[in-house]
Amino acid sequence: MKTTAQKQMAPVLRIVPKDENTLVTNLITQKENIAVVGLGYVGLPLALEFASILKVKGFDISESKVKAMKEKNDPSNELSEAHFNEKKIEFSSDERILEQARFYVVAVPTPVTSDNVPNLKPLISATETVARHLKRDDYVVFESTVYPGCTEEVCVPILENISGLKLNQDFKVGYSPERINPGDTQNTVTTITKVVSGSDEEAAEQIANVYDLIIEAGVHVAPNIKTAEACKVVENTQRDVNIALMNELSMLFEKMGINTNDVLRATKTKWNALPFFPGLVGGHCIGVDPYYLAYKANELGVESDIILTSRKVNEELPKRIADNVKQALLKNNKNIAKSKVLVRGITFKENVSDIRNSKVANMIHNLKAMGAQVNIEDPFASSEEVEKEYGLSLYQGSSSEKYDAIIIAVAHNQYRFHNADYYKKMSNDKAIVFDLRNIVTEVDTEMDYYTL
Repeated sequence: MKTTAQKQMAPVLRIVPKDENTLVTNLITQKENIAVVGLGYVGLPLALEFASILKVKGFDISESKVKAMKEKNDPSNELSEAHFNEKKIEFSSDERILEQARFYVVAVPTPVTSDNVPNLKPLISATETVARHLKRDDYVVFESTVYPGCTEEVCVPILENISGLKLNQDFKVGYSPERINPGDTQNTVTTITKVVSGSDEEAAEQIANVYDLIIEAGVHVAPNIKTAEACKVVENTQRDVNIALMNELSMLFEKMGINTNDVLRATKTKWNALPFFPGLVGGHCIGVDPYYLAYKANELGVESDIILTSRKVNEELPKRIADNVKQALLKNNKNIAKSKVLVRGITFKENVSDIRNSKVANMIHNLKAMGAQVNIEDPFASSEEVEKEYGLSLYQGSSSEKYDAIIIAVAHNQYRFHNADYYKKMSNDKAIVFDLRNIVTEVDTEMDYYTL
């Protein structure tokens, strides 16, 4: 078994026990069931991997999602029908299915409120659901992204109060941060090292053993639950800070007449250069997780200036892009209030259907507030979801439409390798092309072309 353990903790035995009364053996022999609570982009892939060798109970409160999964359809559009084949899994929106479980994994969303404060309602609700069915000798592992201390300060008291059981005496708890990367077919559940932790040494050992059944990349045992929780928020906060730096530098270089991408290409010739570039930061992780860390820092009286300043820089980028489009059009003697703009892509990242926390939508609202007529296209996004979430409509009109500004907002595969001639055919006189992802090929001097 591939595993690493921290020095702060006694070595954890990760050899699968052979005693038939042990948790792992009972799961393997299907005397016991594993339950996954929350079947979104994290929970469903994990549940299906476990279901390759174990009996799994998949629970989600959404009846429509459960119906889709029973028909071998992934509501997140990440998995094909083949991923569901020959899996020992039962899907249900009836929580009574959890009574049959011995090992629970909670993988529900942890968003923030409109004030950027952690919204723990989904996590609390899921924990209450598990607590109603918790039994002696059960294990509960949380995968939802939280601030350090949340599992023990918020979730454990709920489990104890509702079940009447005591942690480590009657049941065990662990935390294992999810590391799913939507749209990534290379780095998947089984190929990413799994960080695990437990409420005591025995819990960490058993939890490591269970995950080791499916994780090919190996299991890393953190010394405690808080460390594992911190691991996840640090991973995404680090990315947020680095992208904010690139966005700030792009503002500086813009004023200096320097192309940011040319600077980065030169920088990358050094062996230890970090591979970050400017861009919109949305989605359910990088644009959210730093607020969880900042929330805890504020609670403890620690200033988190770098974290919050980085968030501010990245949150302001959509408006900055809209302002730049306005100024570029004005330079060409065009009024943005009389201009037609095409935005290519509205999902939060390339080649996925996920529109959660899309900063492209923020940019579009800024453009529309300036009076621009905006058409939006996206080969992955659901028109119904875009309308429901942002009050925006995807354009279904003629491909012969002409525009004053074209914004390539998302680097979908369908948009790659389009050259200047491609965009000239859909452009009015003196139109601009704003390539946020620097993917347009063969840009020529006749093209009014901008990047971040």
